[in-house]
This record gives sequence, structure tokens and C-alpha cells, in this order.
Amino acid sequence: MPIPSRERVRHLEIHYTPKHGSWLNVAEIELSALSRQCLKKRADGIDKLNNALSVWESDRNSAQKGVDWQFTNKQARVLYPDVIT
Repeated sequence: MPIPSRERVRHLEIHYTPKHGSWLNVAEIELSALSRQCLKKRADGIDKLNNALSVWESDRNSAQKGVDWQFTNKQARVLYPDVIT
């Protein structure tokens, strides 16, 4: 017998992630850079695509691009008191 939706919802445990500072923001930034810098044009085959991705990855890693967090841990604790302990 299927479990009703309300019963399922009571079993969910939701963890809120701060909007500013999530690791997903970092992933989105990297995917955006990959798209803009490497995937602008069509690759003639999987080997050329893999080569282009490898070159882009090496260049990106050697540049040591960092994330410029806009606020400190202390400020984050004020903005998100229930999330950050």
C-alpha cells in the first residue's frame, strides 16, 4: 500500500544552505567559465573535445582562481544563525 504524501513529508529532513556562499555557487562559476572559455565552438570529435577540456583544465588550475567570499564567518553567523553553528 502506497504511503500518502503527507506521511512522506513528515519523514523529510531539510537542510538549508546559505544562498551566498554555497559550494554550488563555486560549481556554477566553474561551469560558466568552462562554457565561455572552452565550449564556444563545436569540437570535431570526442578526442579533440577531451584535448580541449584537458588544456582548459590545466590552464584553469595553474591560474589558481579563487573565490572572493563577500563576508566573514562572523557576518555569516549573524545572517544565518540557524544554519551556521
